[in-house]
Amino acid sequence: MRIKYTIPIVFFLALVIIEKENKIISRVSDKLALKQTPQTPLQPRGFSPLLLKQNVSLSPPSKDFLLMKRRLENYSVHKKVRKPGRKHILLLATTRTGSSFVGEFFNQHGDDMFYLFEPLWHVEKMLALETGGTNATAATKAYRDVLQQLFLCDFSLLESFIDPLPTDHITTSLFRRESSSSLCEESVCGPVIKGVFERYHCRTRRCGPLNLTMASMSCLQKAHSVIKSVRVRQLENLRPLAEDPRLNIRFIQLVRDPRAVLASRMVAFAARYKNWKEWAMGGDVPIDDDEVRKLKSNCDNIRLSAEVGLRQPPWLRGRYMLVRYEDIARFPMRKAAEMYKFSGIPFTPQVKSWILKNTQASKETSGVYSTQKNSSEQVEKWRFSLPFKIAQVVQRVCGPTLKLFGYKFVSSEKMLTNKSVSLIEDKVFKFYRLKQS
Repeated sequence: MRIKYTIPIVFFLALVIIEKENKIISRVSDKLALKQTPQTPLQPRGFSPLLLKQNVSLSPPSKDFLLMKRRLENYSVHKKVRKPGRKHILLLATTRTGSSFVGEFFNQHGDDMFYLFEPLWHVEKMLALETGGTNATAATKAYRDVLQQLFLCDFSLLESFIDPLPTDHITTSLFRRESSSSLCEESVCGPVIKGVFERYHCRTRRCGPLNLTMASMSCLQKAHSVIKSVRVRQLENLRPLAEDPRLNIRFIQLVRDPRAVLASRMVAFAARYKNWKEWAMGGDVPIDDDEVRKLKSNCDNIRLSAEVGLRQPPWLRGRYMLVRYEDIARFPMRKAAEMYKFSGIPFTPQVKSWILKNTQASKETSGVYSTQKNSSEQVEKWRFSLPFKIAQVVQRVCGPTLKLFGYKFVSSEKMLTNKSVSLIEDKVFKFYRLKQS
């Protein structure tokens, strides 16, 4: 008799739980509907800003579910975005690898290029506030989803991460808007607000707040699009972009000697790297310190991504290119030409002119964040500022990464500071080109 009544009771309880969850979802949807901002012409009906932006208490699984739902949504309005010959390029790097400098190779292309500088900055910042920066799964999905939609010229998902939330799709808060020539063109250069235009001005003209609807329309009119980002940790996570039939994407991974990266970060981010600066001044470096483990993790992520790319699996074949910053700094014109050839985008006179002008910059114009460099002098400048014992620590935890990319180990302080000894091996990283489409 017990078995006879157990099954109906279990079934009844299951129905109660499902009904309760449906009511919760309904209440959340109602709240989002009340808070939803007006849609852009490119935004599909029913699209709500991320729950992460709303004052709604949800468990982490619910946030992950929403992000996954965003990825699986097929926005029919963008099915025909891809034009014959249109290329999508994602420049992958980490901080202080010269990515801003290399990004300008594409930003300076001309009127046919839509270039975005670090749009994922907003995503990283919002996720850090909402999850304490601990939900790596949510970050991975969010980065991928935002990149996918931006390549489709859809700013609606990015908009939900911008703080404060844009009003009528107009924002004054887009990170480094002035670093994108595309967002400073007359067609998207909004009216100047008297007295405060300095906050939004672009390099070439005074611009008012950015209208994201106009930016989307401008993007659709361009022949190619490039996004530069230092926030994607693993190339493997971007596989859905390579397999999206709406995109014609290629990945360029920019790498740099980890010892040089650390030396640059110690200068640019002094407060965050104060432990390293203290270790450089005296005492031994605790190899099990969180900062050292973080360095190792960064090196491992870069190496693992490169190993996937260089292996050229079917989904990535013809879509991946590895470039060392040191090679670009020594041979900027040659490497730029190679990147353009790989991308399938014409190497314009404007780009060549910019490279000639900006690789011979004086010391006065070569600041920490400047894209103007005397590139040949930048290659191994770090060798005279990074103490030998710090270089040894990097070699210990990042050894496999150094070897893969062709950076020589130093065995003494004398070798480290000897200009006649190059620490860069001559190494060719093969890449395949897709057939033109």
